[in-house]
Amino acid sequence: MDAKRSTPSYLYWLFCQFELITCSYLMEPWEKVLFYSFNLAMAGLLLYTAYVCVAFHLSSAFQLFWSFLGNPRENALSVVK
Repeated sequence: MDAKRSTPSYLYWLFCQFELITCSYLMEPWEKVLFYSFNLAMAGLLLYTAYVCVAFHLSSAFQLFWSFLGNPRENALSVVK
């Protein structure tokens, strides 16, 4: 099987599965646009929020870690607050 033909075919199959699971194949085109737009907006907001929160938590964790190693840029209690 050719890799160029199998990847688009597999992606199309996944899209068809998604439409079957969400029953969006029954929707009219304008309903699909609203449905997909809403879902993409929510996924984008979720990814952005996760990115911001993970970056903040990693920054706090590294500050606390460095303070334990003897490089006290800040007091450990101020990092925990």
